Amino acid sequence: MTYPNLPGRTRMWRLALALGLALLAAPAATSAEPVHGIAMHGEPALPMDFDHLPYANPHAPKGGKVGYGVVGTFDSVRPFILKSMRTFARGVVDLEYGNLVYETLMQRSVDEPFTLYGLLAESVEWDPERSFIQYNINPRARWSDGEPVTADDVIFTFELLRDKGRPPYAGRLDAVASMKKISDLSVRFTFNEKASREFPMILSMSPVLPKHAIDPATYDQSSLEPMVGSGPYLIDEIRPGERIRFKRNPDYWARDLPIKRGLDNFDEISIEYFLSASAQFEAFKKGLFDVYPDGSASNWQRGYDFPAVHSGEIVKETYASQTPSGVFGFVFNTRRDLFKDIHVRKGLTWLFDFEWVNRNLYDNVYTRTQSFWQGSDLSSLGRPADQRERGLIAPFSDAVPAGIMDGTWRLPATDGSGRDRKVQRAALDELQAAGYAIRGGKLVDANGKQLSFEMMTQNEGQEKLAIAYQRSLAALGINMAIRTVDDAQYQQRSQTFDYDMIVKSYPSSLSPGFEQIGRWGSASRDQPGSFNFAGVADPAVDAMIDALLNAVSLEDFQSAVRAYDRVLLAGYYVVPTYHLAETWMAHRSYITGPAGKPPLYGYYLPAWWDGRVEKP
Repeated sequence: MTYPNLPGRTRMWRLALALGLALLAAPAATSAEPVHGIAMHGEPALPMDFDHLPYANPHAPKGGKVGYGVVGTFDSVRPFILKSMRTFARGVVDLEYGNLVYETLMQRSVDEPFTLYGLLAESVEWDPERSFIQYNINPRARWSDGEPVTADDVIFTFELLRDKGRPPYAGRLDAVASMKKISDLSVRFTFNEKASREFPMILSMSPVLPKHAIDPATYDQSSLEPMVGSGPYLIDEIRPGERIRFKRNPDYWARDLPIKRGLDNFDEISIEYFLSASAQFEAFKKGLFDVYPDGSASNWQRGYDFPAVHSGEIVKETYASQTPSGVFGFVFNTRRDLFKDIHVRKGLTWLFDFEWVNRNLYDNVYTRTQSFWQGSDLSSLGRPADQRERGLIAPFSDAVPAGIMDGTWRLPATDGSGRDRKVQRAALDELQAAGYAIRGGKLVDANGKQLSFEMMTQNEGQEKLAIAYQRSLAALGINMAIRTVDDAQYQQRSQTFDYDMIVKSYPSSLSPGFEQIGRWGSASRDQPGSFNFAGVADPAVDAMIDALLNAVSLEDFQSAVRAYDRVLLAGYYVVPTYHLAETWMAHRSYITGPAGKPPLYGYYLPAWWDGRVEKP
């Protein structure tokens, strides 16, 4: 994967810097002091001698077990290759359950917007310009077979994933001018003009694989063979498509490090797979697994009238959201001719009747989503563009309409009847601008062809929402078919962009960065397996991504993200639906976590433990 072209002055500066480093060995590159942590903006919150992460209990008991449940299937335990991009087993590397087998050079703190602390890398060295970063491997780091983790493993991993890996891992060396072994435990990456200020942060979250235990010739093939890793767990059982179980590695090298103190508390972690969300919830009710994050408003309101809840065996917890809303909605595949016209996308967006859906399907628990970073300082909603934003958007004079620029834009609100003629009229005006007209009760183009497309859904919840949307579209003579497919087909078609419209979620953080290229950047539009589901290739989008990646101050960063938010909203690539201002979870009462306020990004399952185990 490559970065969008940098603005001329920045690009020339970075190129000169890279050449200077390579030819002159600039003093900044040799005088950097090792540090224990790095932050995207500002300084890490925790000092070098911190004892444990603030959301971990260093006295948590070790032992017991926990079961998680997911919808889907798996056919591989290799998470970094294209063939198993969306069908590899959960837990091997996992944002929710923890990186149980493979670890990264540094570990993110979920209580800070974007800060990393050393893990496999005991310390790092970098310069203020972020033109290089050097990782100094912890001399205690060991693979599960007892072999030491070395600089050779780091170099091997980046070269292997460049040749055999999937996005985004396959493209990480694109922004590296040189990768040099400094010693057996140190490796330095010097960057080229493609690197952004965020790039060393992304590089630091890269996994490290064991050179001695991997055959590069066959690595790009799916496999169910348990692997050698450096993480706290070993694979104990594999039932393809049904279950994967992990057991604690008693010789785990990092168990006493401050970054790991109070984490990885269970002796056994199992992940059960189910074919549907309803089957998953029924299994949870029966006690087949222990933790159920619930994203269904109707289920949260009405689904817990059963004995285990009444007896207190299952508890329900609500967590107030401290992060941006993100966007969940219907994604237009703009690779399709039908959706290349923004008037079509805009008209279809306006026909989603949120007020009717929220009242009739979800007990009015949701909020309409009108920004990719709603509920945070990164959102453009209700906020006029500042001078920094206007400067960024100025070269793309037609990219953002006045209402979005001045913060007054809103998606239309209906009267909730499901037939609001005022909104239907406004939507029809947009569709007529694209050449459509109503004839014989159908919306047709100049050749008499009805506006028709297919929505691909994955489960009952998505299908229910799609049916409500289908009802609104039909009132204007639009034919939308709905096809609910199994998980394997959904993943395969998603990966090859074989759909007209799809239901997707775009989570947002307080530190958007490199991942935005994979979601919206031109470089990812035609890359199989990318997350650019909408097929966006827009110079204005690329420029805003570049601006947020290279912002030096927090103020510049916030302005860049707000400008980016405006450009995405103006493109009407997604029909935004709704979001919650809180997170819901049900779990067995004996599976518990640290008391007090949860971390910034919400509950953190690797810090939980089995309450049936006595504390030491």
